[in-house]
Amino acid sequence: MEYTEILFSTTGPIGCLTLNNPSKINALSLTMIGEMIDALSRVAQDESVKVVIIKAAGKHFCAGHYLVEMIDHGVKEYQAIFDNCTEMMQLIHDIPQPVIAQVHGIATAAGCQLVAACDLAVAEEGARFATPGVKIGVFCTSPMVALTRAIGRKAAMEMLLTGRYVSASEAKDLGLINRVVSSDDLTKATEELAEQIAVSSRMIIAIGKRAFYAQVDQPDSKAYEVAKPTMVMNLLTEDAQHGIKSFLEKKTPDWRDR
Repeated sequence: MEYTEILFSTTGPIGCLTLNNPSKINALSLTMIGEMIDALSRVAQDESVKVVIIKAAGKHFCAGHYLVEMIDHGVKEYQAIFDNCTEMMQLIHDIPQPVIAQVHGIATAAGCQLVAACDLAVAEEGARFATPGVKIGVFCTSPMVALTRAIGRKAAMEMLLTGRYVSASEAKDLGLINRVVSSDDLTKATEELAEQIAVSSRMIIAIGKRAFYAQVDQPDSKAYEVAKPTMVMNLLTEDAQHGIKSFLEKKTPDWRDR
């Protein structure tokens, strides 16, 4: 697929997906969503990529859905928007690589959902987050899913009901993002976080990410039913045995990703 609204590049083990329609505040049009699905599906199969960063061109991260596509259409067209968007958001969880959002400017509605859906997020000090759909008559119901799971019920409900902007520092306190840095340090800080992850085995990272989402919303007993066999399977991998032996021998492991 030839991309018109995103860019994708790799530097060593780090992939970078850039939302690239700044004239529309990187709105998630059907075209952009389709291109993101394609890029994420491709990177899932790329064994050279260990971490993915999602960032944006222009002044802002993402203003949510492309509202022009939500006027004067019917059920079929609207269903297509949310079917595709849900597939894209779910892919972020399903691909083996951790995905880090690098956020500047605003991340609103489905743009805020995108941040919440990513495994990790780094934001500049001036970044702001909101689910303001209620103000234009469209409650942010699908963004609500990722947001509630990221920050909890009460905080999510307040954002959804008021539509107010949340600062980067408050977003960090709520658990929506991991780190707040200066705008000058945003790229460096995000890449450093990605590099800290990329030193580990791609296979082991993938096992851990899959298990994390399988257990995270389960009660303790069910969560352990996921965790215990995963640990057993993990120990049977070549990288686990090599990593343990390297640690005991005080050597740096040379991962085989198997």
